[in-house]
Amino acid sequence: MRVVQEFIQEEIRISVFSWNNKYIIKFELGPMEQTFKLSEMDVLDEADLKIFWEGEFFEKVKLRFKEMGQSFRAEVENL
Repeated sequence: MRVVQEFIQEEIRISVFSWNNKYIIKFELGPMEQTFKLSEMDVLDEADLKIFWEGEFFEKVKLRFKEMGQSFRAEVENL
């Protein structure tokens, strides 16, 4: 597995890997993570991957983390 990029944006750690002819894009926030896989054949240039951490897609990732966090906290309170 090759690390393509790793950085933090708005408190979310973003890691991009290349493995088995796929790009793996991982978003991490606290104890939660979201992972997406994309065929390398669908991407002309690695720089094109930035669409996943800009704009509407990234906004949806942040919203999903908010929902995940609420569900997780609710369950932890029930322990």
